[in-house]
Amino acid sequence: MRRADRLFQIVQLIRGRRLSTAAFLAERLEVSARTIYRDVADLQHQGVPIEGEAGVGYRLGAGFELPPLMLTQGEANALVAAARLAQAWLDAGLAREVEGALGKILSVLPPAARAAAEAQALYAPSVGLDARAQATLQTLREAVHTRHVVHIDYADVHGRPTVRRLRPLGCFYWGKVWTLSAWCELRGDFRGFRIDRIVSVAVLDERFQHEEGKTLADLLRKVEAEMAECELVPDAGVKAPMAAL
Repeated sequence: MRRADRLFQIVQLIRGRRLSTAAFLAERLEVSARTIYRDVADLQHQGVPIEGEAGVGYRLGAGFELPPLMLTQGEANALVAAARLAQAWLDAGLAREVEGALGKILSVLPPAARAAAEAQALYAPSVGLDARAQATLQTLREAVHTRHVVHIDYADVHGRPTVRRLRPLGCFYWGKVWTLSAWCELRGDFRGFRIDRIVSVAVLDERFQHEEGKTLADLLRKVEAEMAECELVPDAGVKAPMAAL
C-alpha cells in the first residue's frame, strides 16, 4: 500500500470509531505500531485534528470531514452480503433501516458495479426469528438504548415460569439465538435470557442510571476474568453471565 493511501486509511479508521489504538490500526493496515505513530504525527502536523497520544488511542476532532468514498467492488459485495444475512436475524425495525441504508449506498455505485453486487448468489432465507421474537428483540433493543427497566415473564430450558425485573444491558447474537444480558434485580447479579423464551415483556416508565458493578462493561470484565481463570485451570468450568438460563 502506498503511504498516501495508508494515511488516508488511517483517517478513515479513526473517524469510524470512538477511540482507535495504534495496535488496532497497525493490525488493520498490516504495519508496525511505530509506523502508525509516525504516520499519525505527520497527519497532525498537516493539520488533521487527530486527538490522543501513543499508548492511549486516537480519535478525530469535531469539524473535520472528508468527501464521500467510492466503494470498491469487493466492498459493495461485502455490504450486500452482510445486509442479506443480517436481515434474516434482525428485528423488523432494524431490518428496514438496513434495507434503506443499503439502497443509499448502492445508489452511488456505477450501474455495472451495482448490478454485480446485487447479483451475488448469496442469500439468507427467512428462517430466523419468528414474528413474536422479532418484536421482543426490538422492544428490548430500544429499552437498552433508553435505559428503561423491563419486566419479563420467562420460561427456562425446562419450561418453568419465572418473573424478572431487569436492567437491560445488551442483546447478543450467538449464531442461532439472541440473548438479553441484564442486571437481574431478583438475583442481584448479571443474568442472560434467551429472547425466544421470553413469554412477554413490559417496558416500565422507570429509567436506571449506570452504577458501578452493574454495567455492561462490568459484565464483560467479569466474563473475561472467568475465561482467563478457566485457561489457568483447564478442568474448571466457566458459567458465563451472558449464557441464557
